[in-house]
Amino acid sequence: MSTTPMSAGAAAEASVVASVPMRFEVTTLPITDYDRAKAFYQRLGWRLDIEFKPDGEHRALQFTPPGSPTSIQFSEGGTMKGPLEGMILVVDDVVVARDELIGRGVEVGEFFHLDLSKGLLPGLDPNRTTYASRAAFSDPDGNAWQLQEITERLPGRV
Repeated sequence: MSTTPMSAGAAAEASVVASVPMRFEVTTLPITDYDRAKAFYQRLGWRLDIEFKPDGEHRALQFTPPGSPTSIQFSEGGTMKGPLEGMILVVDDVVVARDELIGRGVEVGEFFHLDLSKGLLPGLDPNRTTYASRAAFSDPDGNAWQLQEITERLPGRV
């Protein structure tokens, strides 16, 4: 195991942007019922990329949300403990995205927003400030997703 000393010099050195591209491409979700999870993500309208048997016996698959470079995977007989929380789906319009999911039979919570001085508050952000408005839903295994409205990116996040 290696450690990095926490000196002022080390902090400045660690803040230098890495030069090797590292793209977050896939995350694995813990599930308890393969067919139920597959049906749920198909109902969301996500692209089924591949379904295969990596060990020749158990099924595994990968889905990708529309417009996303990042995918999810899950398999039968997985040993992951879950559920996962805090997964964010970035959308241009959180109202339209929430309505579409509800139209697909997904139970989506009410809107909420982050106010930097007051914390989380119910409803859409009154100014529809980028990064503020959200709505949440979970898959049948409790893996928690948030829709987050982003209309203008922070510098460096293009």
